[in-house]
Amino acid sequence: MTNPNSKLGVRVYLTLSFIAAAVVGVIVYGGIRDLGKTLIWAGLTFIVVLVGIATLALMIKEEDVDPDKPRLK
Repeated sequence: MTNPNSKLGVRVYLTLSFIAAAVVGVIVYGGIRDLGKTLIWAGLTFIVVLVGIATLALMIKEEDVDPDKPRLK
């Protein structure tokens, strides 16, 4: 039996990556006022955060444990 809250969809990963890229984009644009470099920084941030979140999600082990039974005997 799987918990429906244990798996996050791709939409959540993309949303978190987009938010991180937008924050970095605003900060970089405020600092250098160059749209081209800002888009590069935002794009790189999007990719790095997306890969990082996906890698962390792969590290979580799925456990098929009944929540009503105690683990220790």
